[in-house]
Amino acid sequence: MTDNDRRSQTPRPLEELTLTVADDWHLHVRDGAALATVVPHSARQFARAIIMPNLSPPVVSVAAALAYRQRILAALPEGVSFDPLMTLYLTDSMSPDEIRRAGDCEHVVACKLYPAGATTGSDSGVTDVARISGVLAEMERQGLVLCVHGEVTDPDVDMFDREAIFIERVLESTVRDFPNLKIVFEHITTTEAVDFVAAASPTVAATLTPQHLMFNRNALFVGGIRPHYYCLPILKRESHRKALVRAAVSGNPKYFLGTDSAPHARNTKEAACGCAGCYSAWHALELYAEVFDDANALGQLEAFASFYGADFYGLERNSGTLSLIRESHTVPESFRYADSEITPLASGRALRFRLKNPRQ
Repeated sequence: MTDNDRRSQTPRPLEELTLTVADDWHLHVRDGAALATVVPHSARQFARAIIMPNLSPPVVSVAAALAYRQRILAALPEGVSFDPLMTLYLTDSMSPDEIRRAGDCEHVVACKLYPAGATTGSDSGVTDVARISGVLAEMERQGLVLCVHGEVTDPDVDMFDREAIFIERVLESTVRDFPNLKIVFEHITTTEAVDFVAAASPTVAATLTPQHLMFNRNALFVGGIRPHYYCLPILKRESHRKALVRAAVSGNPKYFLGTDSAPHARNTKEAACGCAGCYSAWHALELYAEVFDDANALGQLEAFASFYGADFYGLERNSGTLSLIRESHTVPESFRYADSEITPLASGRALRFRLKNPRQ
C-alpha cells in the first residue's frame, strides 16, 4: 500500500457539525446591569435555560420568579427568542403551598436545593433535608424537578470529598424516600457521582459542565493561583475528569449539558477571598465540541446538548439548527460586565470550533 493509499483511507475530521438548537440546563445570569451582558451570550447559542435562583435575596416565591423572568427577557436583544425556565430556592421554611403554586405556573419547572453554605448565594439554603420533607413530597406530587447542589458542608470533610460524602449522607436516602421525584444531580465532578447516577432509577439524571470535562485540579495552580478556574464543586483529579467525559459521550440519556456558567466581576475573582464560578456562557458549545472531538464522539454531542435534557424535563425538543465549524479562534480575554469586566473560562486560549450561525 502506498502512502497515498494510506492517506486516502484515513478518516478526515468533520469540518462542520449541525445540531438541533441546544439548551442549557444549569445557568446563572445574576441580576441588574449584569443581565445586559450575560443573557445575550446565552441566547446566541441556547433556546432555553434553567435559571438558578441564588440571587440576594434568593428567589423563594413564584411571584419573585416571574418578576425575575421578566427582567431576563427585557435584557434580550430585539428579535432574539430565549425562554428562561425558572426555579425556586429551597429554604428550611419553604411552604408546600408555594410548591403548589409553582406546580400551577408554566414558567416554574424546578426547585434548587443548596446545602446552606455550600457555594455562592447559599447562605439561606437548607440546613437539613429532613426539614423539607413535606416540600419534597409536594414537589413529587406536582411533577417539579429537584435540582441539587450535591456537597456536604461539614468542615471536617475534605473539600475534594464533599460530593462523594453527600451521596452517602443525603442523596441515597432522598432517592429512596421519594421514588417518583425527578432529581438532577447538578455539575457532577467525581467517579462516585457518575456511578451513582448510572445505577439509580430513571428519575435521576445529572448535568456536566465544560470546566469539569476539560480541566482537572492542576488548572487551578499552573504558574500560580488561577482564580478563573475556581468553581464549586471544585475541579478534581484527572481520573475523575476522564470518568465525566466517558459519561458525557456514552449516549446515556441520564447525562446532559448544564454549563453552570457563573459570572463574577474580575475584581471579585482576583481577590484575597475570590468568588467561586466559571463563566462559559459565550462559548459553551465550542468548549463542549472540543471535549467530544477529543473523545472521537462528535456524533454524540447533539443528543447530549439538545435532546436528553428536554426529554428528562418532559419538554418538547427544540426546532431549528445551528452549526459549529472547525475553525480556530481565540477566547476573548474579557467582556464588559456592568461597571467592571468578566473573564471567560479559558480566556486567551485557541479553540478549534467556532459557532457558525449564532442565534442573533
